[in-house]
Amino acid sequence: MQVYITAIEEGFLYGLLALGIYISLRILDIPDLTTEGSFGFGSAVAAVVASQGLSFLSFIAAFFAGVLAGVVTGLLQTKLKVHPVLAGIITMSGLYSINLMVRGSSNLNFNANSVFTKLFGLLGISGINKKIVGLVIGAVICIIITAIVIVFFRTHLGLCIRATGDNKDMVKASSINVDFSLIFGLALANGLIALSGALISHYLGLSDQSFSNGTLIYGLAAVIIGEAIFGKRNVALGFISAVVGSVIYKIIVAFVIDVSLFGKNSENLMKLTCAIIVAITLVIPEIKKQIENSRVKKEAKRNA
Repeated sequence: MQVYITAIEEGFLYGLLALGIYISLRILDIPDLTTEGSFGFGSAVAAVVASQGLSFLSFIAAFFAGVLAGVVTGLLQTKLKVHPVLAGIITMSGLYSINLMVRGSSNLNFNANSVFTKLFGLLGISGINKKIVGLVIGAVICIIITAIVIVFFRTHLGLCIRATGDNKDMVKASSINVDFSLIFGLALANGLIALSGALISHYLGLSDQSFSNGTLIYGLAAVIIGEAIFGKRNVALGFISAVVGSVIYKIIVAFVIDVSLFGKNSENLMKLTCAIIVAITLVIPEIKKQIENSRVKKEAKRNA
């Protein structure tokens, strides 16, 4: 049972990562590969700031570190006309070295200054209660930020960003600054991703260079799983589905490990598990579409 509580807790903490990827992939319609770099950047900055005793300030610092990463990617795309995929790769590659320099090593332990550690110590919580309280904290943080993001995308600037992703030419004709909307959208997306990295680091009490490995695939899986369940109806539901998809993905992975679906190597085959989950979630909508098309054709023949 504790395995699944941990999975749900991590699902909410990674939910901000899913929100960021949803913004770039679905709203801006850009395959932004900055993700792994900005996630690690947020983790590294949060660890360094928190290790100085500024635990809560570390989250703000991490968010703006991600914003900076998103701005760099956006400027490469808009001002230097670099292809979106290449722009993301360039920023991600540069951040790999920057993250090492920020930490000063491949990992940094700051468990004593972790927000979670301080809170648990203050409340005198231990054992399984840590997991339950951590789950509640993660859920509350994720729900609040998701609500804020949904409200933002109903504002004038949010609608401009959505319009930019839908049709750039139409937006240009409406005298809206496309470049600014694009850069702001990428900055917000990567800020959320970096904040997710900060939360995960505080949850674990350390920051490691390997934390960001596979985060892009994880975020894509969360978005796809959410859409497979809720569909693509509107932006608000899209954000909610991304978070739900994040939690479901973590539960699936926990189940694979718990029942040793791949035998003793279950933990070592995490990336394979992820690939299989993504493949299945991609195939399900197509199967549904084919079944629906087949049903329509049969009804057409019946009525002919």
